[in-house]
Amino acid sequence: MSEYFSLEGRILACTGLALAVGTTLPWLGIYLGLGPRLSWIAGLLLGVILIIVLIRLALSPLTTTLKSLQNGLLNFRDGDFSISLVPPRDVELQQITNLYNEIGEHLRRERAHIYQRELLLDTVIQSSPQALILVDQSEHIIYSNSSAKKLLNEGRPIQGLLLKKLLPNSPKEIASAIEHWEDGLFNYSDSNGTHSMHIGNSTFVLNAHKHRLIVLREMTKELTRAEVEVWKKVIRLISHELNNSLAPISSLAHSGKMLIAKPDKSAALEKVFDIIAERCKHLTEFTQGYASFAKLPPPSCREVNWRELIERIAPLQEFSLKGGLPEHPGYFDPIQIEQALLNLIKNSREAGSNSLDIELAISTDGLGQKLVITDRGCGMSEKILQQALLPFFSTKEQGVGLGLALCREIIDAHGGRIQLLNRNGGGLQITLWLPWAAEPTPKG
Repeated sequence: MSEYFSLEGRILACTGLALAVGTTLPWLGIYLGLGPRLSWIAGLLLGVILIIVLIRLALSPLTTTLKSLQNGLLNFRDGDFSISLVPPRDVELQQITNLYNEIGEHLRRERAHIYQRELLLDTVIQSSPQALILVDQSEHIIYSNSSAKKLLNEGRPIQGLLLKKLLPNSPKEIASAIEHWEDGLFNYSDSNGTHSMHIGNSTFVLNAHKHRLIVLREMTKELTRAEVEVWKKVIRLISHELNNSLAPISSLAHSGKMLIAKPDKSAALEKVFDIIAERCKHLTEFTQGYASFAKLPPPSCREVNWRELIERIAPLQEFSLKGGLPEHPGYFDPIQIEQALLNLIKNSREAGSNSLDIELAISTDGLGQKLVITDRGCGMSEKILQQALLPFFSTKEQGVGLGLALCREIIDAHGGRIQLLNRNGGGLQITLWLPWAAEPTPKG
């Protein structure tokens, strides 16, 4: 009968039946001689009991369906969308269970779609040459890719480890950059040689908690490829400049030869020689900049008094000395390091920094000597930062791009490292690190 009546109809039918029985029983009791009062009391009690029993029977499909829905929703909460409900005979309850099953099927498809996308994304990230590390608020590593494991832990898993416990096993330059949240380009050395690395830090909120994403990008191969392209560009540039100067010189020389035979043309001949001299001077200045970079001699290292070094640089470029000078003398080629410092201070001024904001700090320890130049100029974008040490790369309209590249060559020749970082609040920090026992790097 239940499939032909609605839930409300069944309840009303059961109630009517119980009332009919409840009102009939007292007359039956009177007929049997139980007395009116006792008969009515017994009839009402039996009617109420019958109403309760019949209503419970009528509500049984609803109770069963609600219990199934409750269990199904608990499974949804736990992320289990695999349970489907068997539709009851009641039409109204069928609509509810069918809707539940449709929602479950939709959630199953959505989760499968998300899983496939996550799998694809994880495959791409794991195969990326960039090292990616995701750290939560408690400094635990909650995600990393294969490049990060190889770089920081010799390929062993690092997920779940504390970041600070992992850093001692990493190259010290990388560990220091990660520990101090430094963004920039720096060099480090291992058994495979010297590498250039770019590091970037970013923060974002995930599941109401703050997370830190660290991205480390190996730049050595890219810099090498870029240098080859730059050298090709330089060769074309030099060829173009030489042709632009030698062609008119050749023409002027021919004209001068014709004017020698004409004594009355001495003024014109003198002008020809002046133009030739001017073009030769231009060529000399043009080639000297490249020659200073290409013919950098091996460093002649010796002990250097820090105060004397500062006194030689101060009249040439304005800057402030931050902190005191080490008591122990430095050990490097003073001419080359002086040239590197002058180039860097000049770059800071040309980047828009006030001379009072350009500071030089010098410190030493048992491993080496560190010279840090800071300014409050315009800094560098990430794209420029990645190319700043390339020869002949320049953002200046009239620049030839040899200043930072020459500094890099000087520091590399000393067996040291150079690091470029953007400062909080604007400006740039350039760190030069030199070992005590300098091992000159052979030039290719």
